[in-house]
Amino acid sequence: MPRDDAPRPGLTLEVEATDLDRDGCGLARWQGWVIVVPDLLPGEVARIQLLQRQRSRWRSRRLELIHASSERRRPPCILASDCGGCTLQHLGATGQQQWKEHQLTETLSRLGGINQPVSSSRFNHQRSLGYRNRALIPLKRAPNGSLRLGYYKRGSHRIINLNHCPVLDPRLDALIEPLKQDLDQTGWPADHDLSEAKGLRHLGLRIGHHSGDLLITLVSSHDRLDGVHELARRWMDRWPSLRGVTLNLQPVRSNLILGRETRVIAGQDSLQESICGLALVLDTSTFFQVNTPQAESIITVICDWMISVLGRGRILDAYCGIGTISLPLAARGFEVIGIERHPSSITQAIENAERNGLASRCHFLQGDVDGLMSTELSGCDAIVVDPPRRGLDQSVLNTLLACPPAYLAYLSCDPATQARDLKQLAHPQGPYAIDGLHPVDFFPQTSHLESLVLLRRVSCEVQR
Repeated sequence: MPRDDAPRPGLTLEVEATDLDRDGCGLARWQGWVIVVPDLLPGEVARIQLLQRQRSRWRSRRLELIHASSERRRPPCILASDCGGCTLQHLGATGQQQWKEHQLTETLSRLGGINQPVSSSRFNHQRSLGYRNRALIPLKRAPNGSLRLGYYKRGSHRIINLNHCPVLDPRLDALIEPLKQDLDQTGWPADHDLSEAKGLRHLGLRIGHHSGDLLITLVSSHDRLDGVHELARRWMDRWPSLRGVTLNLQPVRSNLILGRETRVIAGQDSLQESICGLALVLDTSTFFQVNTPQAESIITVICDWMISVLGRGRILDAYCGIGTISLPLAARGFEVIGIERHPSSITQAIENAERNGLASRCHFLQGDVDGLMSTELSGCDAIVVDPPRRGLDQSVLNTLLACPPAYLAYLSCDPATQARDLKQLAHPQGPYAIDGLHPVDFFPQTSHLESLVLLRRVSCEVQR
């Protein structure tokens, strides 16, 4: 017979949350078990019911909130409790900042042995809503034929139907309802994951934060969309800021939303934008930070730091993309070498350098980052790395440790992998001391956090 207090599905408990997980769910402990409770904030007490064991954790549901946090608020979006696009709308801005700063310092300490106080945080509470300059929104026809448009319900691929999204730039948000109505009236099949129909899959929206230029992209499994050119021309006439309507073909069921081929339906396939006062051109598939003011803020930190420690010199920008960090550094007088494996990004980076009269100080190389680093690093005074979520490959770390430049700026979209890498790079195991640690909130209302770590070489010796 099971003990009365043994964990089992259906058991009701009273618990207090002490933390949040990466999905924004409350974490509590009971008799050595971790209990995951959706919609429970640190410091809150609730009566909950256990649902399902997942290894050393139990999933649960909240039955009654007994004690609420002073940081709890009514979410700005009426769909926040269901939509998986945001996970922290019920936590106030100050609470989000405090939790994210704690998560960063705790992660760096636990995984990297880094005990470093936070430098000036990059949080912008005035722009915690309406900040996203891009959206790729799933589409699907309901059984009654009406078009559903929205993000996924948490933990599923079921669309939460919406007409507005408060984290989108208001100029994009204003397009959602009329575009949804127009697409609904076309009768085109729509199914984001191609499980029931072929046709429309996603609606893509992009805006230049500074320019106000708009792009609309229809993502479809095929190009048999009767009347699409006429509809695109109507949109171009309706919205003077709309620079183009494109059709992206993605016939493959995969995690990649965009396919390889994009066709212009009306207008052009790009828009004008700027970063730190420099002109850029972005197209449908260009990777560009979705929070332009925060990107400019952290790029300014990097540039100012490089000026203060170097004054001038040669900087290697690894994972340079279209040059969003390389170009501002070059504009401040540095010679910059950018390396990136995606050919289209390098093409755009070169064009952006020419567009801003920086081609003589900015050189871009396409290829494997590790291979190019090994040949270019020795002649550089500093390096900037902005790797994907998985962090730096061990081969890249080995190259850095074999020839460590005097200064290193490491911008990360995953503090856990950054902590793992810093364990090898930072003193005493590695050659660097930390000059600054800056949390960067590119995604308010979510549990995502980016961080910038500035490192100064104190030794050429690597402890093994």
